[in-house]
Amino acid sequence: MFDFEYHLKNLPDNPGVYLMRNSLREVIYVGKAKNLKNRVRQYFQNSKNHSEKVRAMVKNISEFEYIVTDSEVEALILECNLIKKYSPKYNILLKDDKYFPFIKITNEEFPRVLVTRNYGNDSSRYFGPYTDGSAVYTINELIKKVFPLRTCRRVIKENGSKTRVCLNYHIKLCSGPCEGLISKEEYKKIINDVVDLLTGKDTKITSKIKTEMEEAAENLDFERAASLRDKLIAIDKINEKQKIISNNFENEDFIGISQDEKDSCIQIFFLRDGKIVGREDFILDNTGGEEPAYVIEEFIKNFYGGTAFIPKTVYVSHCDEIDILEQWLSIKKEYRVTIKVPHKGEKRKTLDMVEKNASHALEMFKIKHKVDKELNNVALSEIQEALGIEDMPSRIEAYDISNIMGMDSVGTMVVFQDGVAKNSDYRRFKIKTVEGADDYGSMREILTRRFTHGLEEIRKINNNGMDFKSGKFSIFPDLIMMDGGKGQINIALQVLEELNINIPVCGMVKDDKHRTRGLIYKNKEILLKPSSEAMLLITRIQDEVHRFAITYHRTLRDKRTLYSILDEIPKIGEKRRRELLKRFGSIENIKKATYEELMATPSMDGKATESIINYFKKNS
Repeated sequence: MFDFEYHLKNLPDNPGVYLMRNSLREVIYVGKAKNLKNRVRQYFQNSKNHSEKVRAMVKNISEFEYIVTDSEVEALILECNLIKKYSPKYNILLKDDKYFPFIKITNEEFPRVLVTRNYGNDSSRYFGPYTDGSAVYTINELIKKVFPLRTCRRVIKENGSKTRVCLNYHIKLCSGPCEGLISKEEYKKIINDVVDLLTGKDTKITSKIKTEMEEAAENLDFERAASLRDKLIAIDKINEKQKIISNNFENEDFIGISQDEKDSCIQIFFLRDGKIVGREDFILDNTGGEEPAYVIEEFIKNFYGGTAFIPKTVYVSHCDEIDILEQWLSIKKEYRVTIKVPHKGEKRKTLDMVEKNASHALEMFKIKHKVDKELNNVALSEIQEALGIEDMPSRIEAYDISNIMGMDSVGTMVVFQDGVAKNSDYRRFKIKTVEGADDYGSMREILTRRFTHGLEEIRKINNNGMDFKSGKFSIFPDLIMMDGGKGQINIALQVLEELNINIPVCGMVKDDKHRTRGLIYKNKEILLKPSSEAMLLITRIQDEVHRFAITYHRTLRDKRTLYSILDEIPKIGEKRRRELLKRFGSIENIKKATYEELMATPSMDGKATESIINYFKKNS
């Protein structure tokens, strides 16, 4: 038994990180402290000043541990790493990691312009991030129309061996550096024009093109004049995608917040070289009762801990821990990063605009949430009525099996709570006891594992007086949906009967065109109107469990394939295979990767990179 009095009494006065655990020894909260003794003790003193969320967390703390650090900055770095590792229930977490695209100008003798989501610490030049994925690809395509730059992956040197030009040269989309038809200096001038365009300094470019267009028209060279006119239109379209709001041409982010009694909305505007290149909003559930400064500070740690690009200045509407966050960001980026809270002037006006957008986004989220909730309640009522079950099925779990010829067999469980997918409760099962393509045996295994684990958690929770929602499997569904017919249903019923659990089980069936047509329950098929809310929800559930199973199966298969192919490449050992898999995820992505992107992978060197490039050239 954990002795709280003893451990609280012996807490050190040093800075550090503390981890709160429940009775299942799961980490439910990670925090940092300037003084561990003062900070940790606060949780177990008078709870009058605690928020509702903190009170709920403290009820579930069965033990805690701490790690002493040399400074508060070190504590912050460690806290971010541990939050990423454990994803604790009571920490503020972003729902998904968004990797925004950048426009990249490669660091080569004859650079290329391309779109990437991998921000490398190389000497290439990056513009972005762009939150509108379609916009950044449009900009890149327009750049190709305006500027005759190469798009091939050849390694081209000014004094190197020459190769024949490709079709792009003949249709005037490339200047032909591969055949030595343009010098390095002339090519660099084109690249400088691209940089000017992306940084809002396009006046010289447009003026030059207009002059050339007028000269071509005077010389009756209407084809060239029309081509130059199209380039001007393309430049206008690029500028439409990027709104200039500042003339200082700095990289800045503006972060504002709006809160109601329940949730918070963070809005972030990205300014690059004086232009808004994108904006994004993040809904943070159950944080409406927290201080705005705390929510923004947690957002900064979440967002910049995972994103590749950090600007030189971050403007925020609220912040108490400016010094420590500035130090952390500066260490991450290896240059001075400043956090400011403006109270007047243009920066304050921009932040007001950001907060206004955050307020609007939160309002729209609430409206959509309310409408969706009403429609989902209708759907669940219709399912309850169709099946004739006693209670409305608030929590629905669906199961599926995926394999190809018995290889990489996996099982998956998806959860819909009140008609909404609850991703945090999804579970994946690697089949352990069944050989070959035995779907019934595989389904029996995953259901037995899921509900046996749940019963064990419930026993522990009851013994320790914990919150019932503490475990990963302790909450049982009101209804189980099987992606299949009577055979799968019977397997589920047998497992539940063996474990003395009473939960209704139905099957989701499809027609000859693989469209969901209804449910099977108690050996009877129940047809529902295709346009009914119940049918729409059932279709979503079936599509989601199938997608989740296929995705997991594909991940395992790709890992196996990736490892087998990488085994064949000289100079690629176990460590490099792991790093390549982590960074690129698939063989296709490694094939497409540039020399610089491969080199930016940890543990890779020049010889290993050349070995990969040569292997795929030889086997393409």
